[in-house]
Amino acid sequence: MSLLDRNQVFQSLSSSPNARLEHSAELGDGLGAALWSNHHDARDYAGPQVHTLSCYLAGGTGTFRRERPEAKGAPGKLCILPAGHESSWVINGEIRLAHLYFSTQHFAEAAVTLLDREPRELQLQERTFLDDPLQVARFHQLIQLDWKEPAERLRATSIGFEMIHHNVLTQAGLRDGLRLKGGLAPALRKRLMEYIDSRLAEPISLGELAAFAALSEYHFARMFRESFGMPPHQYVLARRLERARWLLRETALPLGEVALACGFSSASHFSNRFRAAMGGSPGAYRAALR
Repeated sequence: MSLLDRNQVFQSLSSSPNARLEHSAELGDGLGAALWSNHHDARDYAGPQVHTLSCYLAGGTGTFRRERPEAKGAPGKLCILPAGHESSWVINGEIRLAHLYFSTQHFAEAAVTLLDREPRELQLQERTFLDDPLQVARFHQLIQLDWKEPAERLRATSIGFEMIHHNVLTQAGLRDGLRLKGGLAPALRKRLMEYIDSRLAEPISLGELAAFAALSEYHFARMFRESFGMPPHQYVLARRLERARWLLRETALPLGEVALACGFSSASHFSNRFRAAMGGSPGAYRAALR
């Protein structure tokens, strides 16, 4: 099931007779965007499985949450709708807005790599009518791109990652009443991250990582998932792809050498994995960003 299909925010707007989807795209694995217009409507969001970042582009001065009727939207306002949240909205008048959707795995990876915290410690803070000029500027960059054109879709994906990282750095907070059980010790988690990053060009097996942590493979896999928010193989692949994006942006290494430097068995294996995650080939990504 695609990100948009399993996204309750997207599906709720899609079911409205007054909302119009101007444009939408799956920008990569676990990342999507949509451009909406709506008028004289009421929408409820209940427990979406993905995070939504919303930017009001025009109108919205008659839009409010039912429980906070005194606070109204306006062009340039942002809303953060975390996975699992609930909210009810009234739209009086007209509104045009853009959405960026991203998976809980993207949040988990950013929490670990940017904040050095376990994803289960943190939650994306729910925000209504937030002011953040940098994110608004990125939204305007995003909607000016043609998401159907391969090079521009890759640029859109890159902007989307910037927006996710900014959100995690500025809008993530500790969960209320946090009591963590199990998982890896913080010092071991950090050593594992450093070990994986130092070995990205080499094959990395579950047994190797379990031995590094002095645990059985079964217990290591379970505790790793608790501390990293994803299985070991998904985290390793995410780090390989992040290294590949950096090499494609910052160096002139041939694609075959980038593939080997990031631990992919062949250029075709690298291309297939990169395309699935980014929505385009490594060569197209390099060309788009340059």
